[in-house]
Amino acid sequence: MKRSAINAIFHEARACFERHGWALPPEPRWDITDFGLGRFDEYGLVLINLAEEPEYCEKLMFARPGQRTPAHTHARKKEDIICRHGRMALRLWGGHPERGTSGDTLTLRVNGAPRAHVSGKVLVLEAGERVTLTPGVYHEFWPEAEDCIIGEVSTANDDANDNIFVDPAIGRFPGIEEDEPSTVRLISEP
Repeated sequence: MKRSAINAIFHEARACFERHGWALPPEPRWDITDFGLGRFDEYGLVLINLAEEPEYCEKLMFARPGQRTPAHTHARKKEDIICRHGRMALRLWGGHPERGTSGDTLTLRVNGAPRAHVSGKVLVLEAGERVTLTPGVYHEFWPEAEDCIIGEVSTANDDANDNIFVDPAIGRFPGIEEDEPSTVRLISEP
């Protein structure tokens, strides 16, 4: 990603958080990614790590309409994905999407209660709703509102080693092309 694009996206996301009353912590840890695909408008996400402790993590996320977070799972992390503002959708699978799990039924916890879900189908969350994802549940998600703010509360976070994408060409962090001075330091930068 070009540094100028990262700078612009940072201002756009910060304005969205401010518009909806989300006060960010002092010196928040920003993570802006195109998943290494170079198509931020199609595959992109802005994350802020609000809390990072050995036992747990909390993140706040912003995605534009038309963007997806590509299908992935985690080997160790259990997480709640929470629609904090707007509306969002998640496609969920009980196992690897390309290895025959579509159509099977899995049990998810939605808003804290068990719910049967057909693997490969879409679950829509309205503002305030959450889904609990355990390791091995593959998921991709996207906003379904102009302004969509997404939360994540999870067990320990390891972005460098615990994201298993369906497409092995996907990387967690972007390459950066320096074309102007940085206005934000990303979590992936030393």
